[in-house]
Amino acid sequence: MGESHDAPAGHTTATRLLRQSIASQPDTRITLDALLDPLRERAFGVLLILLAIPNFMPLAMGIGGVMGAGVMAIGAQMALGATRPWLPRWIGRRRLDRSRLLTLLDRLDPVMSRLERACRPRLPGLLRRPSSLLSGVMLILLGLMLALPLPFTNYFFGALLLAFAFALIERDGAVLIAAWALTLASAGVIAGLGEVLILLLRGGA
Repeated sequence: MGESHDAPAGHTTATRLLRQSIASQPDTRITLDALLDPLRERAFGVLLILLAIPNFMPLAMGIGGVMGAGVMAIGAQMALGATRPWLPRWIGRRRLDRSRLLTLLDRLDPVMSRLERACRPRLPGLLRRPSSLLSGVMLILLGLMLALPLPFTNYFFGALLLAFAFALIERDGAVLIAAWALTLASAGVIAGLGEVLILLLRGGA
């Protein structure tokens, strides 16, 4: 099992927070509601970590659409001012295997450890409204891009989801700004490529 990385006194890192929530559950299979309940407003970030994980695994085609829809739902709730995520009952009662969750966290440890070293509490105003509305809109945009059938983008969008997650959990406005910028830049690149493709198709018609 990976170890949590050092953090300033009184500050709990994203990895440590998630591991503590998993460890606090007595059963070997944990409902999503039970996992998220003690995390309060930081549950948004933990949900984004869970949605980012499949992007680093070889999965069936179409999984990006499912993950993208989840990210858009989180973004919509943040944009509407929710302070903690709401899950449909059938999703909240879904059971996750504790050992599998810990194994997946260990697998992501190299990426997460780099993000944790970069993150620290700063620019707290960007984590509150009205800035949180912008974060919600950016997550809707990111979810939409994730749902598109774009090859070779899963790792990048997965890392971008982790950046949003860590910024929200560790209250880091600077990392949040970087995530906003990368989301907008990605959308610009995809829109530009789409225009080029349309022109090429029209030219060949």
